Amino acid sequence: MDAKQKFVAATGSTQFLEANQDASLEVYLKGQGWMDEEDQVIGTEKPGEGNMNFVLRVRTKKGSFIVKQARPWVEKYPQLEAPIERIHTESQFYTLVQTNDTLKEFTPLLLATDLDNFLIKVEDLGHGADFSYVYQKGQGFEQAELESLLTFLQTLHQSDFSRASSSYPKNQALKALNHTHIFDFPYRADNGMDLDAIQAGLYDLAAPIYADKALVATIAKLGERYLGEGQHLIHGDYYPGSWLKVDGQVKVIDPEFSYFGLAEFDLSVFLAHMKMAQSAPSAINWVKENYERPTGFDEQLLDQFTGIEILRRLIGIAQLPLALSIEEKQDLVQEAISLITR
Repeated sequence: MDAKQKFVAATGSTQFLEANQDASLEVYLKGQGWMDEEDQVIGTEKPGEGNMNFVLRVRTKKGSFIVKQARPWVEKYPQLEAPIERIHTESQFYTLVQTNDTLKEFTPLLLATDLDNFLIKVEDLGHGADFSYVYQKGQGFEQAELESLLTFLQTLHQSDFSRASSSYPKNQALKALNHTHIFDFPYRADNGMDLDAIQAGLYDLAAPIYADKALVATIAKLGERYLGEGQHLIHGDYYPGSWLKVDGQVKVIDPEFSYFGLAEFDLSVFLAHMKMAQSAPSAINWVKENYERPTGFDEQLLDQFTGIEILRRLIGIAQLPLALSIEEKQDLVQEAISLITR
């Protein structure tokens, strides 16, 4: 029984919004005051393939908006339980970044919240696509896109949100879930994953990692660093699935993993995914060299987190649509291990 089935069995009902139920959705929206009484829902659709949450674009006679609801499971992987309070973090992130003129240009406007039902209403940025296409052969980032992504990230890390840090969610439960899938699960020989079902030869790449007790211990220690707190507001999941391109503009969404933590973590995820997308070394170096580091930034930690993000994406549960041969993945594994152990 997966996490979704367990919840339904325990409560007798999902108690959540569902797709293709426009009439009941309209009743809910009007009851919340999120729609005028004379307005009408004329259609709904999924705005994209989300991982964590239920997301719906709502089209009405007067316009459109996005509703997003957290459930006590991961939407893409309903076998995995997830802390439902993550929507509170997302709500506070959007509220906070709207106070910065640069950051607010990248993120949707938070329009309303129903935190009792773990729902938010946000601005519809328009029809676009996330950046998952960069993993495909012959695709990649344009320089202007890298500049925008870097501007958002370094502005986020450099901004003084210290007055909000004491009231901002610690997000410890979601960090613990993330910690498991970044620093623990992928390196267990008994994790139950059939890696060769994903790609022939993938288990042979993972087996030496399972056996390398020193490497696994190092990753575990770095996981403790991740679970701690830091001075900087971070996005927490800064990868192509959290970036949208809409009308030629770069937007950043899905900050439910956010907390006050280590700036090195956000940048490491950015760089790791550039490597997995086979971005040119010159482009990767440009991002690394032009990122304006906050005081006390740890270069070794950056490299180590980068290597771990590569490994967990290659041999863990959160697989990506990578167009890589097993030989190319082997090269990435070796590079990742070098980054972690150097």
